[in-house]
Amino acid sequence: MESGSLDIGEFEEGDIDQIIAIEQDSFPTPWSANLFRKEIASPISRLLVARISREGGGWVAGYLVYWAIADEIHLHNIAVRRDMRRRGIASRLLGEAVRCSRLKGARWLTLEVRRSNRVAQRFYEKFRCSVRGIRPGYYTDTGEDALIMWAELCLIPLGTCTLEGMGEDGNA
Repeated sequence: MESGSLDIGEFEEGDIDQIIAIEQDSFPTPWSANLFRKEIASPISRLLVARISREGGGWVAGYLVYWAIADEIHLHNIAVRRDMRRRGIASRLLGEAVRCSRLKGARWLTLEVRRSNRVAQRFYEKFRCSVRGIRPGYYTDTGEDALIMWAELCLIPLGTCTLEGMGEDGNA
């Protein structure tokens, strides 16, 4: 990472403006600050943040939002700053979610992805996700279908979760 170190950690209140900026740059229908705050307040929701640390400060490079419910984690949102993509940050974020969730007894990862988003689908396939169903008309902005993807967490090698373990494919 350009003369800084990458740290993955929990959301901090001071991160919200940078997260909103990344969100707005990454998605056609971005979440609002209010929606992020509701997620943060939810007992089943976790928001992980990738931070680049430098002497004299740092910034948010990316984030991931997921729910932990029973033995499943459900990925809601993952995005990386445009100028920081293809550096393994999304892989590190998802890897940390997988690692923490496995430690807490979770067995499954589920998510929805746009049928047209082949880049994101290939990214998730590297985490052993496969298509298990379709949600017709799931995305309200376009009416596009969502592919439902699943992975068994114990089958995801933790080496997949490092910068060296896999390439970076941008946003999901």
